[in-house]
Amino acid sequence: MGQEEGNPLVVVEQLTGILTTYGLSVIGAILILIIGVFIAGRLRRVTERSLDKIERFDPTLSKFLSSSVRYVVLAVTVVAVLDRFGVETMSLIAVLGAAGLAIGLALQGTLSNIAAGVMLLIFRPLKIGDSVEIAGHRGSVRGITLFVTELATGDNIQIIIPNGSVWGTAIKNYSFHSTRRIDFTIGVGYGDDLDKAASTIQAVIAADTRCLKDPESLIAVSELADSSVNFVVRVWCRSSDYGSLKFALTKAFKEGLDRAGISIPFPQRDIHVFNENAA
Repeated sequence: MGQEEGNPLVVVEQLTGILTTYGLSVIGAILILIIGVFIAGRLRRVTERSLDKIERFDPTLSKFLSSSVRYVVLAVTVVAVLDRFGVETMSLIAVLGAAGLAIGLALQGTLSNIAAGVMLLIFRPLKIGDSVEIAGHRGSVRGITLFVTELATGDNIQIIIPNGSVWGTAIKNYSFHSTRRIDFTIGVGYGDDLDKAASTIQAVIAADTRCLKDPESLIAVSELADSSVNFVVRVWCRSSDYGSLKFALTKAFKEGLDRAGISIPFPQRDIHVFNENAA
């Protein structure tokens, strides 16, 4: 028995048997791994190029989805390689599935932010540079990632909002449309000429080229208030001119009404005092 174990011919036969039994599996596994890695890389590049051709598709999302395709193919490749060596892949898949479920429950909030980020990048309700109001915060959009949306306020304070809160709440996008309307309430005295006041306001609007003629501006008496007759004034402009035009028109209305001799009254009350002793 010992002579057989030490016999070189027996050792060669045993090695030949092992190579014959497992060699093809090893070669097959290597080939599967090489082909799988090649296909994974190829599909990633094809997916990314295809998504980049879609005009409204965000580059961040295209990279994320193309990388996801690559990892899925690599996972299938690993399972196929293990199957070549006789590993019970179904049991392994079940274990990995259970582990994935546990991890998913633990990271539920993070995954919901990723899902919301994907929806934001697909449907694009806001983009970089837009002036928005989200979850009670107002500012310009500085960045959108898979996890968070970054805003900058008017005084340049950074606000980071999780994408789950962004997608799950109402979004006011002040930059979405190319035009916006500016609303003013202008009060004049009860003794002033209303037609003259309206023509003065109209002249101020016509003098500023930033005021759009279509849609047409509205000037109308809206209220007989306690101390004044109030005009409602609605002016349309480009969204980019909204802030500067509102400030300029506020000043121009005051100066124009002053030149026309039309008063803008202060809130006031008439108080009548009765002296009972004198009576």
